[in-house]
Amino acid sequence: MEKIKYSLYIIIFLGLIAVAGYWALLTLEPGSLHAEKQKQEELQNENESLKKELAELKNELRILNENIEIKTAVEAETKSPAVVENKTPTTTTPPKTSTTTKYKNQTLINELEKLTAENIIMKEKSRGTRVGTIQRFLNLYNKTSKRVDNDYGAGTKTDVINFQKAEGMTADGETGPTTYKKMIEWLKKQG
Repeated sequence: MEKIKYSLYIIIFLGLIAVAGYWALLTLEPGSLHAEKQKQEELQNENESLKKELAELKNELRILNENIEIKTAVEAETKSPAVVENKTPTTTTPPKTSTTTKYKNQTLINELEKLTAENIIMKEKSRGTRVGTIQRFLNLYNKTSKRVDNDYGAGTKTDVINFQKAEGMTADGETGPTTYKKMIEWLKKQG
């Protein structure tokens, strides 16, 4: 009886060793595969940090461009025409009028005109700098300073719907040539 118990313990022990050996064999991976996985993780981390840095730089560039537009508009408003005295009567010619009117948000108008010309349609989940153009317009229209993240999310859609309702358009939250034209009209009315 004692030999049977001893034999059973040996069989269980050998079975456990066999299971542990099988598990070890399955979980082992070659050194080169492990090194490549580590390198891939490092590259993914580096990629994420570069994406964040790019987003920050784009935001800084947008802010700088807006500051330049504001500074240019302020300078244009503060310049007063020079007074010229003419003591001898001469024939005066009328001032030349420019065929292209410049508006204080001309850059934004140009971007919206390009979207109109290219027949671009954007809706929720759209991404890119074109979405940023819409978000910059909505910030001007709503007199807000929401973050321009180039992502057409729920907030952007809601702002577009509100703009479309206010302008008497079909309020579907999507932007296309008709919406861009209304945006351009509004910007031109602002001067």
